[in-house]
Amino acid sequence: MTLSVAIVGCGFFSREHQNAWARIPQARVIALVDPDLSKARAAAEQFSGAQVFTDAEAMLDAVRPDVVDIVTPPATHRALVAAVARRGIAAIGQKPLAPTLEEATALVEDAERAGTTLIVHENFRFMPWFQEAKAILDRGLLGTPLGIFFRVRPGDGQGPNAYLNRQPYFQKMERFLVHETAIHLIDVFRFLMGEVTAVFARLKRFNPVIAGEDAGVIVFDFQNGATGVLDGTGSSTTPPRTPA
Repeated sequence: MTLSVAIVGCGFFSREHQNAWARIPQARVIALVDPDLSKARAAAEQFSGAQVFTDAEAMLDAVRPDVVDIVTPPATHRALVAAVARRGIAAIGQKPLAPTLEEATALVEDAERAGTTLIVHENFRFMPWFQEAKAILDRGLLGTPLGIFFRVRPGDGQGPNAYLNRQPYFQKMERFLVHETAIHLIDVFRFLMGEVTAVFARLKRFNPVIAGEDAGVIVFDFQNGATGVLDGTGSSTTPPRTPA
């Protein structure tokens, strides 16, 4: 059985999705959508016979994929998931699921009412090093873990041109570090340590061109009594790198 796939959004991270789908023999990308037609056409070059569109609704009316991979900014997710669900098609949605909890809840309810499958794309926990860490913990090789710590220093949020060459909308997000980046590691913490029972965060903004917070320390309590600390900022890096 071959799974037919439509990819909506051909921006910076969509390339990772395109490469992943191209490596799956059982999947066939039949359509790509982006408001910038040149981006959609460039992405379609690696998929024989794939059609290109500038509008998701037009694509859904022209072809019927088995699943739609939505690789677009958070503010667009609700409308896209609703459009896909109305047609009884499965969707893969990006994290963060939506800009607010209320919108995220409504988005999920849209899919539930339509009886369609909605999958949230969250892949850090499936990275091989985190999978191995989980296996080690499950085997009891480290005893009972009392805490977990992770420091995030990508250095990609420095200077006035931060993110402009890859994801310019990052500068305008009113909620940024936690909503867009730390969410990956919070899910990893839950994967390795169990569910969170309490959380405290001290958030800051160092780069004035970014609307939301770009630095913070988040402290977690877990159901098993352990604690966690996530310390992140895009304004510094180890080792040094050229600012984005």
